[in-house]
Amino acid sequence: MQGAELVLRDVHLPATPSWWPPAPGWWWVIGALLLLGAVVLGRAWWNRRRRVAMQQLFDEAVAAAGGAPERIAAMSELLRRASRRRDARADRLQGDDWLRFLDQGLETPVFLAGPGRLLAEGGFRREVDPAEYEALARIARQRFLDWMTRP
Repeated sequence: MQGAELVLRDVHLPATPSWWPPAPGWWWVIGALLLLGAVVLGRAWWNRRRRVAMQQLFDEAVAAAGGAPERIAAMSELLRRASRRRDARADRLQGDDWLRFLDQGLETPVFLAGPGRLLAEGGFRREVDPAEYEALARIARQRFLDWMTRP
């Protein structure tokens, strides 16, 4: 063949690969992200459900007690049960040692030097100030939930 008779054509590059469907590795990444999202959402749902159950447990146990001294005793009992998750011997503490234990990890000591002091002596009073009782109920409930819902 002679050079003049050769038919030369331009070299064409192959078409660029499309972005869809993605390569198999991307399917694995998408699947892993979906699984991770499902685990995170499931864990959040479970934690929320557990927290609501613990709130109901605390509220029902306190409401089932009679007057304010009995309710304070019920709060103390619930806190002692919850404290065993932190320290197996915590439920045996008495007086100021018990209140100090309740204050551990809090920024301000609300049990030893605040409204939580009623927890040590309120169960033995005939009359309890409603404002003091409400303040104690609020902090005792929060402490109970902290201990029961956090690992």
